[in-house]
Amino acid sequence: MIKPVNTDMAAYYAQRNNFDEEDVENPDGMDALDDIMENLRDQLTDQHVLELACGDGYWTDELAEYAASVLATDINPSLLEQAKTRELPEDVVRFAVADALDPQVEGEFTACFAGFWWSHVKRQDQVEVIARLRKIIGKDGLLVLVDNSQVDTEKTVIARTDLEGNTYQIHTLPNGERYEIIKNYYTSSTLRKRLGPLLKDMRIHYFEHYWMLTARLR
Repeated sequence: MIKPVNTDMAAYYAQRNNFDEEDVENPDGMDALDDIMENLRDQLTDQHVLELACGDGYWTDELAEYAASVLATDINPSLLEQAKTRELPEDVVRFAVADALDPQVEGEFTACFAGFWWSHVKRQDQVEVIARLRKIIGKDGLLVLVDNSQVDTEKTVIARTDLEGNTYQIHTLPNGERYEIIKNYYTSSTLRKRLGPLLKDMRIHYFEHYWMLTARLR
């Protein structure tokens, strides 16, 4: 008997244990990932960074090397516990449970970073999400997003598209549980069209497997 599809995305990521390998370290995209890491260092050195949806701390580990401070947040406490096992410098990195769509956090920040999260934000919610980030970081605050480009593999198959244009994939965990996950893919022109009114000084680096956006909040 096939189990019903679960739509709780937070529950899916709380149970999955192959974050690095599946989302980030794609053997065919390692050169691009190196370029992204260099750009991150250039953009976020000495910044006070709010990191959204940090997961198991893959990107947090990188940011800790050069950011002035990092508040790494995730909606899943279990993932934050995994991130803490990386033993990152306590004078640089703090952790907090927070919903990336509406982060209720304390602190002063000059930048916001999110790796492989923007694709999970519904198109109709993006304006409100950017507005909330602007309240936290302030006008002219730096926004850096990194996410997947769509390539023709079994992992990028779209199961359905809703009326708002959001696309969804079906992922199956080892225990057989099936999850429907929102996964929007964007071209450079689509990102500019959707986010242009909300951001300024936007730069988009587009790779075969990834894209990276840097901009200032209007």
